[in-house]
Amino acid sequence: MKKIITVLLSLAAVFQTVAQEHEKNDAMDRTELCKRTYTALFGGEALTGQGSDPEFMDILQKFIFGEVFAVGDLDHKTRELITCTTLAVMQTLPQLKAHAGAALNVGVTPVELREAIYQCAPFIGFPKTLNAVAVINEVFGERGIALPLEAQGTVTEDDRAEKGAAIQRSLYGDTIESRMIGVPDGIEADASRFMTEYCFGDIYTRGGLDIKTRELLICCILTTLEAEDMLRVHVAGGMKLGNDRATLSAAVVQCLPYIGFPSAMKALDVIKSAGSDIGNKLVRLSRIMVDPERLAEYNAFLKEEIEASMRLEPGVLTLYAVVEKERPERLTILEIYADKAAYERHIGTPHFLKYKQGTLDMVQSLELIDATPLLPDLKIK
Repeated sequence: MKKIITVLLSLAAVFQTVAQEHEKNDAMDRTELCKRTYTALFGGEALTGQGSDPEFMDILQKFIFGEVFAVGDLDHKTRELITCTTLAVMQTLPQLKAHAGAALNVGVTPVELREAIYQCAPFIGFPKTLNAVAVINEVFGERGIALPLEAQGTVTEDDRAEKGAAIQRSLYGDTIESRMIGVPDGIEADASRFMTEYCFGDIYTRGGLDIKTRELLICCILTTLEAEDMLRVHVAGGMKLGNDRATLSAAVVQCLPYIGFPSAMKALDVIKSAGSDIGNKLVRLSRIMVDPERLAEYNAFLKEEIEASMRLEPGVLTLYAVVEKERPERLTILEIYADKAAYERHIGTPHFLKYKQGTLDMVQSLELIDATPLLPDLKIK
């Protein structure tokens, strides 16, 4: 009982801290915020006092839409992706249908919603995932959204293992593989291969959602399943991608109304103790002078390289390129990597080498400036 009270107090502190950070909500009581949020999500009116259980609906709606939605720096899109993921894992399909519609109402694209559901499969299995897919497809049909949606696969039979391993190792090293050691009868190798090729190769490499968002949603899946050991690993991986403790805690609180306090408490305990070794980001400014006559050609190489790096390399957190208005041949790129190892892996990738070799005679000067963030915990929105 003492432990439960302690964690409840911790949750209360989370609510209080975030409320102070969001002054725009301070002047709005939970009833007003509930009505506004509910209308944005569902297009209807909350707290109508109608139905067979108006008192319970009053408690539910005020808590979820008037309080939980004020916790943390998450937008409505992210909150509804979390909610739909949680409901899919729980197989609460009527509620999933309602929130799938709400997700579309607040700007989640059909592809984003589908990808959030697809990636549940490695954690809850294909049958339950197919149940959830059927529900969101029903919503798509009611909205006049043509199926099938645009394909998002990016791997082939020949490279799914390589690309899966690249993501797996950059986030977790050999942590996941080592858990398979000792499985008898040679199944150890098969289980490890399935993890790399299926979970990371087939799922993580898909388009529609970036890896940072995928990891945040996977943490919500594991929170819902009370899979604390796996959650601990994925929290550490998510923090490498920029999902800090505040973001992860807010995501767990978003799950709370659907999974209950016990499951949320366990996840918050994991988050509190995670990431003590995170904070070794490599930050650099690259100042580049390009031959003005070949600027368009150079920019095409750079665009291809940045897009590939951000899509395929979890350890590449930011590549943000700008040019001077009056001198577009002068570029500055803000580069942020999870750590030095992530940077070293980056400069050995095929897409980086293609860019480097292809632009070698276009670059007139290059200056690399290592930098230190003044506010290291500040997120780039």
